[in-house]
Amino acid sequence: MILVVSLAACLWGIASLLNMPHSIRVAILFIIYFAVLGLHFVLPNGHMLRENTGHSIKPWLLLGTVVSLVFLYITGLRQLRHRARITVSENVQKETEKVSFSTAELNRYSRHIILREIGGAGQKKLHEGSALVIGAGGLGSSVLAYLAAAGLGRIGIIDDDDVEISNLQRQIIHSEEDIGKPKVFSAANTLRSLNSFIKVLPYNCRLDERVARQLIDEYDVIVDGSDNFETRYLVNRLSVFNKKPLVSGALTQWEGQLSIYDPANGDPCYQCIFPHAPANHLAPACAEAGVLGALPGVIGSMMAVETIKIIVGAGKKLSGELLIYDALWGETRKIKIERRPDCPICGITDSITTIP
Repeated sequence: MILVVSLAACLWGIASLLNMPHSIRVAILFIIYFAVLGLHFVLPNGHMLRENTGHSIKPWLLLGTVVSLVFLYITGLRQLRHRARITVSENVQKETEKVSFSTAELNRYSRHIILREIGGAGQKKLHEGSALVIGAGGLGSSVLAYLAAAGLGRIGIIDDDDVEISNLQRQIIHSEEDIGKPKVFSAANTLRSLNSFIKVLPYNCRLDERVARQLIDEYDVIVDGSDNFETRYLVNRLSVFNKKPLVSGALTQWEGQLSIYDPANGDPCYQCIFPHAPANHLAPACAEAGVLGALPGVIGSMMAVETIKIIVGAGKKLSGELLIYDALWGETRKIKIERRPDCPICGITDSITTIP
């Protein structure tokens, strides 16, 4: 039996060196196999050829059965994959018939469109949706990049800082060539090069009361990646007044957190959970305490996911829960959060008519 297997291996190797088609090489193996079976059927017991090819026909029949089963399994698997590809292609075609996208857009967003929870209709919602991202720093970098890649139709960016070399350890939307430039323009250029089908609006200014009142009502979702409590309380207050869902994240050293604050849908606002800003020494800035470079990418990506879910209407939003991620120990936990009846921002009445 070993002699026949060795002969088959040699013939396969010679056929490979001669670049013979795979089908011919397989045919050679089948010819050898059936020739051996024929010898065992025709020749009497004890014949020299039978002795040199395994004494008995049983091992050959067993080998043929095993090879046949493997062949049938591989063939069936290929057919299933082929059917799956056809099904995916048909689903994409059905979904895209519902909306109007260019061929380039269909190719770009095809992985979204085949998702049952998004589909063509959901991608259209993204195309028609908008988000104002507060801050183009660590959190903002990942949020902006993934919202742009996802095809969010209108993205506003507000920040008054310039790119510094110390930013590049975590703010991946900027490059060394951008050092000294306003972050919003650096970010806008990156997003436009990433996706030419979206509209990017940079606001190179500090978010104060006047600017916030003008901008927040113009967007569907507010995404807060700011690094100070003054801005967070301002954004929260005006998001509540304008009934806009607020996706908020924060970082410190190895730990990040995020949640969705949306009192218009019965959820708490940011000030329900953090009634007062902590003392400076209890919440030092990244420049003082340090921060893991990859951590903003993790939390920022989660913020982008939650923003997409809000606009598309998919899944369970991270509302009424505070997600905390500890990168140092690889732990994630959720804390249930609720509205405070005495909250000065959303606890007075469910229908705020004046800005507090």
